[in-house]
Amino acid sequence: MKQFFLKNALPAIIAIVMLTTSTKAEACTRVVYKGPNGTIVTGRSMDFSMEIPANLWQFPRGIKREGQTGANTVKWTSKYGSIVVSSWDIAVSDGMNEKGLNANMLWLNNSKYPPFEKDGNTKGLAVSLWAQYALDNFATVKEAVEQFRKEEFVVVTDFIPGTDKYTTIHLSLSDPTGDNAILEYVNGKLVIHHDPSYTVMTNDPIFEEQLAINEYWKEIPGKIFLPGTNRAADRFVRASYYIDAIPQTDNTRVAVASVFSVIRNCSVPYGISTEGFPNLSTTRWRIVADQKNMVYYFEDALSPNAVWVDFKNLDFSQSTGKVKKLSLDKQQVYAGETSDKFIVTKPFVFQGI
Repeated sequence: MKQFFLKNALPAIIAIVMLTTSTKAEACTRVVYKGPNGTIVTGRSMDFSMEIPANLWQFPRGIKREGQTGANTVKWTSKYGSIVVSSWDIAVSDGMNEKGLNANMLWLNNSKYPPFEKDGNTKGLAVSLWAQYALDNFATVKEAVEQFRKEEFVVVTDFIPGTDKYTTIHLSLSDPTGDNAILEYVNGKLVIHHDPSYTVMTNDPIFEEQLAINEYWKEIPGKIFLPGTNRAADRFVRASYYIDAIPQTDNTRVAVASVFSVIRNCSVPYGISTEGFPNLSTTRWRIVADQKNMVYYFEDALSPNAVWVDFKNLDFSQSTGKVKKLSLDKQQVYAGETSDKFIVTKPFVFQGI
């Protein structure tokens, strides 16, 4: 048995090593749990090689926005309210809207965006707004995919201010029906992977290659062996195995805790670095979105507690809803349901191009 396993596992191990050592990427993991009676829970980790201050924001309906790419930019008014996680208060990295659509931005070093001309015919959307655009405009993954396929604008990216990091990300979407989509820019073209089975996403390689690697590992029972490093391909395999292995239940407490346990398993311990791979990085925060009961959980790696927001306590209406903020970027300590701790705040300005 041992000889059989080693002989057959070797090609996959070599492939994974080649794929994961050829690029350097920020490390994040995203999973979607599908339990009985419509229990859908999405979880993700945010791993980054430097501090990435995060705050929670409450956005009501009716906010007028633009894509921050100059005169030639897409414009819209938000149809749906949302709770989001900001990065440096210049971008939205994650969030859930009032219809249960969840959006997650993860690093993809192999991203290559199309050219953009400020005086051209195609409108632009700054990458800082990609997730927020989806949350503002769509109730379901299907609806979002149909609109994105029209390619009425292109996503435009740039360096993170004050750093040498060129922003290269892909976007995942999930909804309360269990539908999923992964959006990537590969060789200058938008590639959309749309299928309810796409419940796991990490970083490099591109999603098509992640699926191919995972197909091999399905032939090796997870109880016998799972790849254990913090590299993206290994985390993809572990997350794929564990999200199906955890209890299948509609008990909300158990389901949410189980998804948190999978995300923690795929996280990188605080302060850990890998020699030769400086961008395989510490987990900074995690979220779990309960899309059936409409509760959004947030866990900072430097906080002793998780906090959550129950959407039934929020006012997203255009007439009375306000932009509010729960400040977390200075290790403020909260615990439990925190909707009453949000403070009316002037909205931050999304980073433009």
